[in-house]
Amino acid sequence: MSGVYARRVAVIASAAALAATTGLLGAPAAQAAMPTPVTASTARTYLSQLAVRTEGSSTGYSREMFPHWITQSGACNTREVVLKRDGTNVQQDSACAAVSGSWYSPYDGATWTAASDVDIDHMIPLAEAWRSGASSWSTSQRQSFANDLTRPQLIAVTDNVNQSKSDQDPGEWLPSRTAYRCTYARAWVHVKHYYGLSVDSTEKSALQSVLNGC
Repeated sequence: MSGVYARRVAVIASAAALAATTGLLGAPAAQAAMPTPVTASTARTYLSQLAVRTEGSSTGYSREMFPHWITQSGACNTREVVLKRDGTNVQQDSACAAVSGSWYSPYDGATWTAASDVDIDHMIPLAEAWRSGASSWSTSQRQSFANDLTRPQLIAVTDNVNQSKSDQDPGEWLPSRTAYRCTYARAWVHVKHYYGLSVDSTEKSALQSVLNGC
């Protein structure tokens, strides 16, 4: 009797799992996103702990000092992984290139259906990182930073918005979509704190202003 009961429980559990899976497959695809940054409260604490220094020199900087996009698995490099992660209904070919899908850019609120219209933004721009302490890192450390999928350092956004941001910090540039500025500031501080990068005084004031309104 106990064996029959055990089998019955197993059948019920399997049916429930199948129903749950079916429900998940039939549900609308959720908008994926970069890893969630620390809370505004934690970001304010982190910001108070960051070294405040005059921004360093760009001497010696080049994007090649931060090797990217590196292979993550199979044929997929970091850019393709983020495109898949941040997009909706993204389909990839055998070379891992995104051939269809849609991408919502939280910086400006635009939605794109061609991967070529989307850039992967480094939350902390590579040149900004260089001037904030990364110039003293090893190439291996810079590579890890430039391809970091664990922290909120990489995000898919409208290409010309990313180009407009360039290597500017929050004292010089913030997303035009004000509803995203709190997340942006939290992410910025999260990454700088994790990597021990400094802030300049104008940058810190801008971040404090945003975080105080979160």
